[in-house]
Parts: sequence; structure tokens; C-alpha cells
Amino acid sequence: MTITLFDNLTKVLLVAVAAYTVLVIWGGDPRGLLTAGGIVGIAVGFAAKDTLANLFAGAFIFADSPYEIGDFITLDTGERGMVTRIGIRSTRLLTRDDVEITIPNALMGNAKITNESGGPHVKYRIRAQVGVAYGSDVDRVREILMEIAAADPLVCAEPEPRVRFRGFGASALDLELLAWIDEPVLRGRVLDGLYTTIYKRFAQEEIEIPFAKRDVYVKELPVRTSEAVSPAAIEDDRGMIEE
Repeated sequence: MTITLFDNLTKVLLVAVAAYTVLVIWGGDPRGLLTAGGIVGIAVGFAAKDTLANLFAGAFIFADSPYEIGDFITLDTGERGMVTRIGIRSTRLLTRDDVEITIPNALMGNAKITNESGGPHVKYRIRAQVGVAYGSDVDRVREILMEIAAADPLVCAEPEPRVRFRGFGASALDLELLAWIDEPVLRGRVLDGLYTTIYKRFAQEEIEIPFAKRDVYVKELPVRTSEAVSPAAIEDDRGMIEE
């Protein structure tokens, strides 16, 4: 598509230069042709401003190379996927749902792009956040998390996984397992395996994963206003609740 576009632009430019040259050789006045061409150019520019914006943005993307085909990128608008094609007008992303998204280059040029495949290597760091109950043996929790990461075949041995104690939560001690994977596309799959193994292993080790709890207390029964209620009936209701 890009080669065809440049080929057509080159042909149009050659035709314009040839017409101007012939007009000069025949002794004609090229100023009228230039004026008409300028007016036509302005009209075409207003009509195709979005297309021209995409074309210029595509040229800047080719020159700057913020991403390449095969890179896994995330946009500030939420789109995330692998770059499958970079055209002069648009860029195509293949999402994890196997859906291809076509994004105009004008939007790509103005968007904040996170290239997860960029940097010195393609490896990507994942973060598994874990909370354990107050009173848990933090050192033992660290050992278990490190063992789980080392046993996962999709987790890289280099750089080595690590565990960080992030803080004291409202009802839990907050820890984080940091590990590297070979490609960003494996993030969801690896996290699923790590969280599943962590849950099962904590259950075996009797390490509590706290969760929010709410206790509701009823101070007194509501008074019935639609009909008269005898004191004996109220006593019976209270007796049933106590039982």
C-alpha cells in the first residue's frame, strides 16, 4: 500500500512538471496554471485534511520508529496488542482476543504509547500482589513465593524473581512477587498460573489470605404501625430470634 501511494504521487509530480515544461517551451504564461493549481491545492487540502494528517503522522512514525512490527504496545486510550502492520495512513494492532484494530496514524502520533517490547531486551516484568493476615510468618511467605516462581517454567531464572514487602494494609500484610517473562504477551497466562499455585500452597501451609468481613447488629425490632401488636407477640418474636 505504501509503495503504491508513493508511486502514484511520483507520477502526479512528473505529469505536473512535464505540463509546466511544455507550457514554458510553447511560450505560454505558466502563472495562470500555477494560480489554478494553488487554488485546487487549497481546496483539496481542506477536503482531505484528516487524510493528510494521517500521511504526515505516518511519515513521522517511520522516521522516529517508536514501535516496530511485532512489538507489544499499550495506548493511553486502553488499546493493547501486537503491532502487525505499520502503513502510511494507519497502524494495525492484534489484541489478545485475536481482533485486529486499525488506528489512524494521526491518533498514534498524539497518543502516549507504552512499548512493552522496548528496552534492552524483550523480557517483561510482572507483579503478583499478595496479602496475608497479620501474625503470619513473613519470612516463610517469602520462601514460598520464591519457590513458586522458581518452579514455574514460564518465569525467567535471569533476572532472578524477588519478593518485596510493600506495606501494612487495612487487614493484611501487602507483599509483591516480581518476576520476569520472555514476552509481554505471556503476562495473563503466567499470572493465572502463579495466583492459582499461591492460593493452593497457602491453603496447604495454613497461611490465611484475609478478606473483608462485615458484622451487622440489630439493636431493636421495628415497631409495626399497620396493626396493633400485643406485648406477648413481641416477646414471641424476640424469643424466636434468640433461638
